[in-house]
Amino acid sequence: VQSADGSTDLVLGPKAPEGKEKNWLATVPGKGYFAVLRLYGPIGMSFPTRGALTLAGLAGQIEAAFEAEDACAVALLVKSPGGAAAQSHLIFRRIRTLAEETRRPVFAFIEDVGASGGYMLACAADEIFADPASMVGSIGVVSSGFGLAGLIEKIGVERRVYTAGSSKAMLDPFLPEREDDIARLKALQADVHDSFIALVRERRGARLVETAEDLFTGAYWTGRRARELGLIDGLDDMRSVMRARFGEEVDLRLVSDPSRGGLLRRLLPSLAAGAGAHGDAPQGLVDPGHVIGALEAKALWSRFGL
Repeated sequence: VQSADGSTDLVLGPKAPEGKEKNWLATVPGKGYFAVLRLYGPIGMSFPTRGALTLAGLAGQIEAAFEAEDACAVALLVKSPGGAAAQSHLIFRRIRTLAEETRRPVFAFIEDVGASGGYMLACAADEIFADPASMVGSIGVVSSGFGLAGLIEKIGVERRVYTAGSSKAMLDPFLPEREDDIARLKALQADVHDSFIALVRERRGARLVETAEDLFTGAYWTGRRARELGLIDGLDDMRSVMRARFGEEVDLRLVSDPSRGGLLRRLLPSLAAGAGAHGDAPQGLVDPGHVIGALEAKALWSRFGL
């Protein structure tokens, strides 16, 4: 709604929860720019060529986006298959906290994939848009691993584990599975899943089509179907939406992280960490943990054909 003084009043999202009305009405000046945060990649994982999406890695960018005095609103570019549940929620909460403190509207634009934790990040926005061919949803929890007990027995290796606490070695991949351990894991997953569902319901409100039986099963859909289910608000890209809503001269500025080093530092994490504890040269150039992280990240992307 265009006001007499040239400002634009936006009423965003579903009806506000009681007592939170002030956070749902944001005044966007007629002039200024939109701070753009790029949220690309798996969440909470470590792999060689790019840093993971974590609160520690994103905090500076998020705060810069909301603290810029002449920024009208914040736009999130989301391209993530998900990852660590805790990191997803921490990033979500930081965005929401700053959005409410500054009373700035937040828009999310899903590119390719906004699934699982990636969709949780998108839910930090007041409005969510996606391409018709984007993959959206996957509101569920998954744990995976390998069982190597048969392998070490076959090659004659004896596994020895000593614990104080009956559940300390739960789901050790080198030991046979126990029914009690599986039941405990499923209970943990159910708890996290319930929290995820509650978050989506709170953020999407009456827009959700709750009658859809597979809405919270971990299934995912194209952007077109996600819109029908109320998971997103529209089918479009950031530039088109912003130009249509705020004019042809809308100024979209990517918020960069000045703390990030160049490509060499990201490729060689051991060098980025510097010398050893006693000033010695780095012990090696390849961190096995980063290699494993890369494989895990590839597995996440592959679920969506990427």
